[in-house]
Amino acid sequence: MVVTRFAPSPTGYLHIGGLRTALFSYLWAKKNGGEFVLRIEDTDKARNSQEATDAILKAFEWLGLKHDGEITYQSQRDEIYTKYIKQLLDEGKAYKCYMSKEELTELRETQMAAKERTKYNGKYRDFDGTPPEGVEPVIRIKAPLTGEILVKDGVKGNVSFQAEDILDDFVIARSDGAPTYNFVVAIDDYLMGINEVIRGDDHLSNTPKQIVVYEALGFPLPKFYHVPMIHNSKGKKLSKRDGATDVMAYKEMGYTPEALLNFLVRLGWSHGDQEIFSMEEMQDLFNPKDINKSASIYNTEKLDWLNSHYIKNTPNTQLAELLLNYDLVLTSHDKKEILLDALKERAKTLKELAILTNEILITPTSYDEKAIKKAFKGEATSILNAFGTKLTTCENCHLPSDYHHIMESVVSELEIGFGKIGQPLRVALLGKMGGPGLDDVMAILGKDETMLRIANIITKLN
Repeated sequence: MVVTRFAPSPTGYLHIGGLRTALFSYLWAKKNGGEFVLRIEDTDKARNSQEATDAILKAFEWLGLKHDGEITYQSQRDEIYTKYIKQLLDEGKAYKCYMSKEELTELRETQMAAKERTKYNGKYRDFDGTPPEGVEPVIRIKAPLTGEILVKDGVKGNVSFQAEDILDDFVIARSDGAPTYNFVVAIDDYLMGINEVIRGDDHLSNTPKQIVVYEALGFPLPKFYHVPMIHNSKGKKLSKRDGATDVMAYKEMGYTPEALLNFLVRLGWSHGDQEIFSMEEMQDLFNPKDINKSASIYNTEKLDWLNSHYIKNTPNTQLAELLLNYDLVLTSHDKKEILLDALKERAKTLKELAILTNEILITPTSYDEKAIKKAFKGEATSILNAFGTKLTTCENCHLPSDYHHIMESVVSELEIGFGKIGQPLRVALLGKMGGPGLDDVMAILGKDETMLRIANIITKLN
């Protein structure tokens, strides 16, 4: 059974790159009938934030990525880590190092001056003398000092590391007893049954150290897949300006979970030329072996295009529920269907859809000056008056077609083009040029509100 995990540190928000690795891990586990587990790596007590933890869980809930079993918190597993530290000490695979901070600093400065790689020199590796007083030791693991460490990676292929180039006897427990990242990750992945690890390739350099821990403890290695980073359009690391922001900010901006997940799955993975994927299709088609070896490019236009697709294809009842998040109550609006049908083709985001909706539902209190100058020339006011008079005679004006017939009759009687009535009427109803079809707008507003808005602009211009 495939068991994957997502293991964020609650020291900040869940960003888009982390979410992508979580999605890949989720899809691979579900495709194989396996489990996707969530581990909060909260050993950094000074930087941990409960707010960050809550934000991570809230993002998973919003996106519908359900983890299996209980959440594991590393901060609650100190006894487990202490047990394995003792085991390695007892087996002679780790040792206490009494080198002071001052000694380490001096060693590094000497190595840098000689243009050597800075590393611990193994002073206490085989020490059997009397420990110096006043120094709380760290625990170092005995890492191989020569030879090759081979990472068999499902994305990058075999990646070889020379031990003497990247390893020294690295610390697995600090002087206060706190275990270090690479040590606890290896232990937790093994104990939680994680047999396939999908993560960003910024972790690739950590993998040899974790392999050292696995081998020292006699644990079998999981399969590794290191996913290339997401870059901006200039090929550089993604910044907040580019989209590397809190995942929940995407909800505030008006993106749907379906669009965001569809967007992310295509960042570094593809299936032919297909762009639109349901969650079922993602689970059926995704394979981490097909992840691209090069970095993917974040493209806001693609995200907007996907989001507009999902908005267009969302039932209006569901859209009305989603718009509640933007303080827009349409659930019981009698013209909800006409309104959303008219606008959802025009909106890239739910937030934009809410803005477009309010532009119709809220009576204008001001008017675009350029639009006024363009629309109200010649007989524009009298044409509006004629339309308003004709509208008063309509006893059953409910559908867009009802209003269209009245516009047609005014155009015919006055022998004018549709633009002569359309432009001033649009400014009267919306306060600006642009927007959906006037027939739809008037059907949404209703006869009384339409007449009120026409009267308002005539009063303003007189």
